[in-house]
Amino acid sequence: MLHAVCASILWGLFPLYFKLLKEIPSFDIVVHRLFWSCVFLVAVLAWRRQWRWVGEVIKRPMVVLGFLLSALLLSGNWTLYVWAVNAGRIVDTSLGYFMSPLVSVFMGYLILKERMRPLQWLAVFLALGAVIWLTFANGSLPWISLLIALSFAFYGLLRKTAHLGALEGLSLETLLMLPLVLVILGIDTLRDSNAFTHASTSAKILLVLSGPITAVPLLLFAHGARRIPLSMLGLMQYISPTIQLLGGVLIYGEPFTGARAIGFCVIWVALAVYSAEGLWRYLRTRAQSSAEPSAGGA
Repeated sequence: MLHAVCASILWGLFPLYFKLLKEIPSFDIVVHRLFWSCVFLVAVLAWRRQWRWVGEVIKRPMVVLGFLLSALLLSGNWTLYVWAVNAGRIVDTSLGYFMSPLVSVFMGYLILKERMRPLQWLAVFLALGAVIWLTFANGSLPWISLLIALSFAFYGLLRKTAHLGALEGLSLETLLMLPLVLVILGIDTLRDSNAFTHASTSAKILLVLSGPITAVPLLLFAHGARRIPLSMLGLMQYISPTIQLLGGVLIYGEPFTGARAIGFCVIWVALAVYSAEGLWRYLRTRAQSSAEPSAGGA
């Protein structure tokens, strides 16, 4: 549980980190984040001598294609997230990550043909109502939140259907993006527009650290996810957007009143319904499984 909580807290603090890189364009931050993440993950794999999976994956081109798609989705999600943070839209990003679990449930119903229970339908309709309310109240669709929620939910769907561990999966994604990243860095260097070479010393250090800063929370979360119930894990994923929301409002003074606050409240009600239903089902299943041996013994 401690590993999963630490991962969620670190993710929630990401805006503080990206604000320190405000001098670097968002796209360049993501390019360097991919590059240094790849360097860090390859070093971890080398240290653990964990290469056997590479040969197995190469023999399965559909798996490689799936991870290429997930890598593109993850890169797009990162780019939008970094841009939004440095554009003063942290609250919008937090709304996206609040909505993401509900979008994932609905996508599971549409694509994986998973059965949705009545309270899950209620949670999804409440979230849809919140989006409609925010659209009419603000006069525009909350596109940042929706794109973040959709891209992260699609990413989770691809990772759910591709059976590869967190370390191996993220390593494969960054390795697949590495050729494109090297081309971009090479062209920028030839044009003398490489953000790294013109950045301040502190920014260069932060860009290099983006590798472990990206990988460590994911590995911590994956380590914890294997050891705690799924219902509890679902509740923990709200820690990160809550910290982001508090940071955006309390530290950076982003507005959180009126229509926006009402929309968030509806989303929170939807999440409370969704989480309570999942927790109730977990406790009920656990009680039934613990009662079965006793009944058999009697």
